[in-house]
Amino acid sequence: MEEKETLSCRDVSPKMTQERKTYTKGYEKFNAEDTISRLYPFIVRVFDVYEIQNSGEVLYFYGTPKNDEETVTEELWAPFQQFGFGCTLKHELGEYVLLVAPEKQTTEKIWVNLVLFIATFFTTMISGALMFGVDLINEPMQVFRGLSFTLAIMTVLGSHEMAHYVMARYHGMKTSLPYFIPFPTFIGTIGAIIRYKGPVPSRKALFDVGIAGPLVGLIMSIAVTFIGLNLETSSPNPLSNIMMFNLGLPPLFIFIQNLVGVEGGNLHPVAFAGWVGMFITLLNLLPAGQLDGGHMLRAMLGKKAESISFLMPRIMFLIGIYVIYWLNEDGFIWVFWALFLWAFAAAGHPSPLQDKVELDRRRLLLGIIMFILGLLCFTLIPFKPIT
Repeated sequence: MEEKETLSCRDVSPKMTQERKTYTKGYEKFNAEDTISRLYPFIVRVFDVYEIQNSGEVLYFYGTPKNDEETVTEELWAPFQQFGFGCTLKHELGEYVLLVAPEKQTTEKIWVNLVLFIATFFTTMISGALMFGVDLINEPMQVFRGLSFTLAIMTVLGSHEMAHYVMARYHGMKTSLPYFIPFPTFIGTIGAIIRYKGPVPSRKALFDVGIAGPLVGLIMSIAVTFIGLNLETSSPNPLSNIMMFNLGLPPLFIFIQNLVGVEGGNLHPVAFAGWVGMFITLLNLLPAGQLDGGHMLRAMLGKKAESISFLMPRIMFLIGIYVIYWLNEDGFIWVFWALFLWAFAAAGHPSPLQDKVELDRRRLLLGIIMFILGLLCFTLIPFKPIT
């Protein structure tokens, strides 16, 4: 068994002796008593400590919560983050113990983000060139004709993820930079993602991070759509080996068309990037699991959101069946997303640390408006191949 050193509560007062136990790990030093002296004032606000032990870099505070268990981790998360520590409250053998340890610092490999960004830049440019009818086999240098589509789609996707990133950092959460994912789809990518590390501090933070991406991404999609609809569109010259699609235009896109004075016809690739942004916004705002819409709904309704998250895959499945059997159209996209959400939402949604504080009315109203905007990006048949 690992050996633990026991310190009495008297040892952790602000006026401590000069004798301190230090552990060396690599080039970093962990000073147990110095750490206790820094963290103890925060701990005693929510936790009555009667014994402290340490083993290596882990500190064990034995005591009793002054209120409830949830309050302990809620109140300690923010100050502990400032000192680079994490904590976990456990109840073992009839007593409470607060485990405190330094959070492992990991160095982000920024070069991975950069390589994926460059790769996605070129795959989307290839897709954009194909939309202009460029024969890349015989005219490879014409790939740069797809640059306008690349700039548009990367702006839409990048702004969505960077909004998540900025808002998460604002709330003190640890997160990675966006990872763009190059993939041989008709747009050259399957989007971008960021990785969150550690817990979400509050429902307010959960809502802000969840809504930031769809909100900023939709604003950029609308801007890109306006630009694309004002660009001159030539008749497509499809290549024999390239599949063409008819797009189902959502109400928001049609509304912008009416404002610009454009009716039907062929879409410029930049306008198509705006359409893609709206479609991605719709999918992200589905209130299920850990999608952006799931984050928002969990923050707005608390644990009551689980029932809606449970129903959402079934609703999507019924929509797919309706499109396939009643409209005789391709509804596979909705069946696929139903199965995806079924698996994705099965694990549930982790609770934020401060789960008791409800959202203010301003955020609730903003969330309702955002879900309505998401509905305006919906169309029963998003796309179908031209035969």
